Amino acid sequence: MIQLLRTDSSNTDFQNLVKKLDTYLAYIDGEETAFYSQYNKIDALKNAVVLFENGKALACGAIKKMDRNSMEVKRMYTDESCRGKGFGKKVLTELENWAGEMGFDYCVLETGKRQPDAIALYEKCGYQKIPNYGQYIGIENSVCFQKKLR
Repeated sequence: MIQLLRTDSSNTDFQNLVKKLDTYLAYIDGEETAFYSQYNKIDALKNAVVLFENGKALACGAIKKMDRNSMEVKRMYTDESCRGKGFGKKVLTELENWAGEMGFDYCVLETGKRQPDAIALYEKCGYQKIPNYGQYIGIENSVCFQKKLR
């Protein structure tokens, strides 16, 4: 049975999944990890989603306000043991719904070129590539996306 929990970054299941995400990103990004880490703090995220299958936390994501029209998708992760089951899409859809309920028009996000599965997920879910924004301008490994919610 799949359950989605809307929570915040104080949730321990969310925190534990983010630790796994950080370990994974440190492996694939190597020395660039320090640059990305400074923008991925979770201590103040008010909108996080954790996906549970049969009571076990297996996927997560969060959104944070980017500007008056956009929420930024952050900290998307699916446990390696259960990738390919559509959990990332379920979390992303829940985050988009939540952003829409709060009156935001867009979701934006950044991911790395070394994460082809993430890129494929975002494109499959209707995200369009946009020029790199903010701190990601000029960062070779970064790919930015946007999706209109309504």
